[in-house]
Amino acid sequence: MRKGSTVQVKIDRTEFPSVGIGELEGKKIYVKGAFPGQIVSGRVKKKRENYAELKLLSVDEKAEYEIDAPCEYFGLCGGCTSQNLTYEKQLELLSEEVKSLFKDANVYMGDYLGVVGSQEQWEYRNKMEFTFGDFEKGGELTLGMHMKGKSFGIITVDKCLIVDEDFRKVIKATVDYFRDKKLPYYRVMKREGYLRHLVIRKAINTGEIMVNLVTTSQIDFDLSEYVEILRSQSYKGKLVSILHTENNSFSDAVVPEKVNLLYGKDFIIEDLLGLKFKISPFSFFQTNTKGAESLYSIVRDFMGEADDKVVFDLYCGTGTIGQITAAKAKKVVGLELIEEAVEAAKENAKLNKLTNCEFIAGDVAETIKQLKDKPDIIILDPPRSGVSPKALDYVIRFNAREIIYVSCNPKTLVENLKDLIAAGYKVEKTIVKDMFPNTPHAEVVVKLTK
Repeated sequence: MRKGSTVQVKIDRTEFPSVGIGELEGKKIYVKGAFPGQIVSGRVKKKRENYAELKLLSVDEKAEYEIDAPCEYFGLCGGCTSQNLTYEKQLELLSEEVKSLFKDANVYMGDYLGVVGSQEQWEYRNKMEFTFGDFEKGGELTLGMHMKGKSFGIITVDKCLIVDEDFRKVIKATVDYFRDKKLPYYRVMKREGYLRHLVIRKAINTGEIMVNLVTTSQIDFDLSEYVEILRSQSYKGKLVSILHTENNSFSDAVVPEKVNLLYGKDFIIEDLLGLKFKISPFSFFQTNTKGAESLYSIVRDFMGEADDKVVFDLYCGTGTIGQITAAKAKKVVGLELIEEAVEAAKENAKLNKLTNCEFIAGDVAETIKQLKDKPDIIILDPPRSGVSPKALDYVIRFNAREIIYVSCNPKTLVENLKDLIAAGYKVEKTIVKDMFPNTPHAEVVVKLTK
C-alpha cells in the first residue's frame, strides 16, 4: 500500500461522523462516505504506521441493506451523504457511533436513552445557503451546492429534497433570471464577478419566507425586476422579506458588509413551543424547526422541576433554549459572544413577555467572572469546538448541582465530559437527537449531577 495507490477494502463499521472503517495489511483504514458491508475502492491519500485514509473512488459491492437514493443529485451533490440508507438504518448507525465514541473515551453514558429521530426525513431544513457558479468550467450559470469531492463546480439543486417547494421555486426563479441577464458569478481566485450566494430562510410554523441575495458591489445592477419575479411566484408560505447583501470580502463565507432591504421587513417570525422568535438574516437558529422543538423539549425534561432555581444558559445565541426553559425556572441568565445575538435574545424575551430572563454579551470565559447570581442548573450549548478550558474551569467553580450539556459535536463533548467527571460530576443520562437526516451530524444531550 503506497500513498496515491488504489486499494480495495471491506467496511466493517462506522465511526462518528459516519466514517467507514475497514482493515488492510494490519492497518485501520478510514473511508469517508462508506458504510458497513460495502466493499469499496479508494485512493490512499494518507498513510501512517497504524492507519491509512482513502478517498472513496467506487462502491464495488453494496451492503445488503442499501436502497436507491430518492434524490437525483445524490452522489454528485456534496450535501446529503446517506440517502442510500433507510432512515432506521441511519439512526442505528448513529447510535452505535456515539456509543463507541463514549466507550473509546472511557466516559460513562449513564442511562442511555437511545436516538430520537427527526419528525421529518425530507423537507426539514428552514435555512439553506446556495452558491452561484458553474457545473463545468465555462458552462452556464448554476446555483446550488458544491459538488462532492471537488474544490470548484456547483450543481443547481432546484429539486432538492431536504427543503420544501418554496425553496425550490426561489432557486429556479433566481437562476433562470440571472442566466438571462448574463451576469458573472464571483470567482474566488480572481476576486472578480458579481453573484455570490443565495440564502433562503423559512419559518416552518408561521410560513414566513426571507430571501437574501448576496453579491459583490463590482456591478451596479438594478434588482427591482428580480424582486417582482420573486413576488409573483405562488408560495405555500408567505414571502415577507427580500434582502440584498453586499459582500466584497475575499472569504467564501457570507459576510454582511452592507445589507439593503429590497422588500418587506428585515426579519421573519417563528413560533416554537408556544413562544415567538424574531429571526434576522444572520442570526443563528436551529435549521430543523420541528427537530428544535424536540431538542428543547428534551432539555426542559432534563431540567425537571426548577421553579425555585436559577438557570445559566451559556453560549445562548438568540436565547432560544433559555426562553423555552424560563417558564420552569426562577431566573435565566444567558451569555453569548455575539452582541447582535444578545440584542435579538432581549428583543425575543420582550416579545414573549418574559421578565425572568437576563442576557449578557461577551466572551463566555470572561463574562462568566462578572456574574453575581449563583446557578442551580447550567445549560451548555457551545459551538463545535466545545467549551474552552478557561470557560469550563469557571463552570466547574460555580459548583452547580446540575449541568445539561447540548452538543453538536460529540467528539468535543466527550473531552469536556472527562474534565467535568474529574471535577466531581456524574453523567446521569445521555440521549442522541437527530436533527439532520441523511447527513452524519447529530445533537447529543447529557445530564450531569454533582
